[in-house]
Formats: sequence, C-alpha cells, structure tokens
Amino acid sequence: MAESDKRKASDLFIECLEQEGVEYIFGVPGEENLDFLDSLSRSKQIKLILTRHEQGAGFMAATYGRHTGKAGVCLSTLGPGATNFVTAAAYATLGGMPMLMITGQKPIKKSKQGRFQILDVVSMMQPITKYAHQMASSDNIPSRVREAFRIAEEEKPGATHIELPEDIADEYTESRALPRSIVRRPSADVKSIIQAVDALQKAKRPVLVIGAGANRKMTSKMLGEFVEKTGIPFLTTQLGKGVIDERHPKFLGCAALSAGDFVHRAIEDADCIVNIGHDVIEKPPFFMTNDGTRDDRTVIHISTKTAEVDPVYFPHIEVIGDIANAMWQIKEAITPSEKWSFDAMLRYRQAEVEHTAKLAADERFPIFPPHAVEQVRNALPDDAIVCLDNGIYKIWFARGYSARGPNTVLLDNALATMGAGLPSAMASAMVYPGRKVLAVCGDGGFMMNSQEVETAVRLGLDLTVLILNDNAYGMIRWKQANMGFADFGLSYGNPDFVKYAEAYGANGYRVESSGHLKELLAHCRDTPGVHIIDCPVDYSENDSILNTEIKEMSRAL
Repeated sequence: MAESDKRKASDLFIECLEQEGVEYIFGVPGEENLDFLDSLSRSKQIKLILTRHEQGAGFMAATYGRHTGKAGVCLSTLGPGATNFVTAAAYATLGGMPMLMITGQKPIKKSKQGRFQILDVVSMMQPITKYAHQMASSDNIPSRVREAFRIAEEEKPGATHIELPEDIADEYTESRALPRSIVRRPSADVKSIIQAVDALQKAKRPVLVIGAGANRKMTSKMLGEFVEKTGIPFLTTQLGKGVIDERHPKFLGCAALSAGDFVHRAIEDADCIVNIGHDVIEKPPFFMTNDGTRDDRTVIHISTKTAEVDPVYFPHIEVIGDIANAMWQIKEAITPSEKWSFDAMLRYRQAEVEHTAKLAADERFPIFPPHAVEQVRNALPDDAIVCLDNGIYKIWFARGYSARGPNTVLLDNALATMGAGLPSAMASAMVYPGRKVLAVCGDGGFMMNSQEVETAVRLGLDLTVLILNDNAYGMIRWKQANMGFADFGLSYGNPDFVKYAEAYGANGYRVESSGHLKELLAHCRDTPGVHIIDCPVDYSENDSILNTEIKEMSRAL
C-alpha cells in the first residue's frame, strides 16, 4: 500500500463514526482532543454540539440513544473532563440508553508531562459501562469503534467508552472503517410460548405489568394488539409509561409509589402476572413471597434476558427472546377465556381516577402538584415529550400524567439522578424538532445543569422548562417528615429565575395563580424559543397524601 493510501488515525475515527450513522457529538473538547476535533471539522455528516459541562453532554447523548435506539456520542478531554462523564455513564447504563463516550488522554508511548492530569479512566469506567477500552494502536480503531456501538446498542442497551490518546490520534494507518452488521434478535422458544399461553388460559384474573425493557419501538404495537385481542388489563412501572396509550379502558395505573397504592391493590387481586421487560433497576411493582402465605400466583417473565433472581422476584415461567415477537406469538396462540374477570382491578383504577381528579381540581396558590400535572397534560398535544428531572414531582407525574405514546414521558427511575431534565429535553427537541418539548425540574435539579440554557439558546431550540420551586430539596424533606425527623438541612435560596433566564437570552416568566399557569403553558407551547417558567409549588401535603391518605383509601376498598 502506497504512503498516500495511509490516513491519519483521527480522520479514520471520524469515518468510523460516520459509517455508524452518527449525527451529533455532544461535548467539551480539550487539548488532548485537538486532532480529533480537527478531523471532525471536516465531516459533512456529524455536527459538534458544544455544551457547557460534560455531564450535560452525556445526558444529551444518552437521551438521543433512548429516542433513536442508536448510540448517542459524547466527547471529553482527559482527567476532570472524563470524571464529569461518570454520572451520565451510570444514567445510560442503568437506564438502558445506548451511548458511546470518547475521552482524550496524554500520549501513551512517550509522555513528557509526568503524571499531570492522568487518571486510569478506563478502569474508572469499567464498572459503570458495558465496555471500556484504551486505543493503543490506530490499526484497531475500526474494530473497536464497531464493537463499542454493537455492545452499546444490543439489549440491554447502555454506555460504552473509548479512550483515544493524543499520540494514537496522530498516527497514520492503512485500516479502513467497517460497515455495520445486520442483526436480528432471537425469537422466544415455542415451548415457552405454549407454557405462558397455558398459564394465562387457566387463570381467572391475569394482569400485564409493562416494564423498562418493553419501552422499545415494535413492542408498543404488539402489546397494543395483544390487549385489544384479550382484554387483559395492564399497568406500568415508571419506565414503562406510555408503551400503550394510557387512555385505554384497561389501563390500571403506574406503580410510582413503592407499595400501598390503588394500583398495588389491583396487582394483589391477580392470580397470573405477566411481567414484560422487567428490569431489576426499578423498584418491584409487586413482591413475590416464598413463605407459604401467598404462592397461588403464577408469574410469567417475558424479556430479552432471563430473570435475575431476587428475594422478591423468582418467576415460574420465562419466555426469553425479542419481546415484541414473543407478544405476537402469545397473541396468535391465545383464546380469551370466559373465566377471566377484571371487575375488581378496574374498580381500584376507578377509585384512583376519582381521587386524583379531586386533588387536580385544587386551584390553590402556590400551585398544588397534582394540579400542575393536570395543567401540563391539558396544555400539551398527544405526541409532546415531557422530560422529568428528579424530585417528588416525579411521583405525581408518574401517577397522574396520562402518557399517550412510548418515550413521551422521559423519567429516570434507574439512576434517578438530578440534573438530567434540561439536557434530556434539549436532546428531545433536537431529535424531534416538530414536537412540543417540556422539561419539568425542581429548583434543585434545574440548578445542577442550568448552564445548558446557554447551549439551548445558541442551538435555537424550542422548549419550555417548568421549574417547580419550593426553595428546598423537596423529595428528601418529604422522606425526612415521613421518618418523623425534624425539618433540617434541606432548604436554600434561589436566583431570580426570570432574570436568570433573560441573562442567557431565554424568556423568563413567574407564575402568579392557577389561571396564570394555564396561560403561560399555552403561550410557551405556541411561541418558538427557550422558555423558563418559575412556578411556586405547595408541597405541604406530600407526606399526608402519598404516605397516608392513598394507602388508607386503597386499603378500605
């Protein structure tokens, strides 16, 4: 091969990313990325999205992966840049979002700077990624990049990491980019399908529990067809929200609280539970027991992977393979049974709907959380995307916000990290520029990555941030009250969010009443640009309603 056929390693790396279909690289480059950055500047396909913090870049890349199923890509330098990716890596890996992190490093063959800024980033990333690798030879770039994408995107999706040292990026190589392979997931074994169908036909009160792993493109369609044919009711975990339109008459609710909610009573009534896409990172929506008190329920596990056995989860029948295909096979083989009865389950749901409606009608000021949820739902079209940061409002939205499609409510019930709401909304607005996007953040979570407002304005994105403001870490205060501890150590002050928004070139608003919130949500929905709404919120009844009232009412039924 002639010398002219060799190419620079950093150019080859960009070609490999282009071959994978990469559209964006989110990140904050440093000195050690300058060869890579120079090569990226000549790409006609990939756009650099410069953020104000690596964590925001990581959350954006993960959310891109969550929406598209293709690994989002983010970039940082060595040392402090790479350590800032740690939270985003855990967010993607626990949450099942495909992502590739590329970090720089000092030259590995002959560094002249001692140990300045040098950490073992690959070892740091190994426990929280599916794959972490240091590039030690430019010849291996095509195979390692292909491998990182393959592993990030296969079930269960997650984060992968490649470290590209400065001297390797500057090498010349004869290697060429590899094409993506065509992969089909294996289908579930026919005998396991027969076992599941048999258990369902024998049951009197079957129910479906839709979990994190079911929140994939084809699964939504197949599950919808299954429910239409059988009429079996369904409920969701927080990460399963929206897989089937929640306006469906057989929807029983979302398991947002740990136990004792109306939806938990509906599960207790079931004698056959079909757990679809169950992931142990979520709090279990029901507990299995092995003490002889209650072992008359059959639990069927349908997922791409076998069930991780836990003291409260050890299913009887496992159907392993592509979930959408498994549901199609079961649907084709099943005959709805005349013995099935769902009346009690649906009564629990009806009681929850009536209870929530009363709360949502409360127009007090500061705004009552269930009323805020109703206002947001009323203001947004069916395909709008609501991105929740982490706080007590996540429970109110999971319970009360009617999701009408997969990935229309992006909440994180895996790592449950604060600070992801705004970057998640930004990535959503980039993937779906024609759809309405709203981030719901507590004042605490918003301030953890609020600098990305500048990025959103610079990119010309259309999105709204609703800040539920209680001048405190409200979720922890709720727990503190519930445990009978004195109110201590969780309150703070905030900037003037209206002026703060305007300082970044965004639009700022402050809610003054329930009617005003309605006006502002409609105005921001219909007006291009970045909008930030400061909404004072009344959390005084969180403890009494969520910990006491709901449990007492559901028990009384």
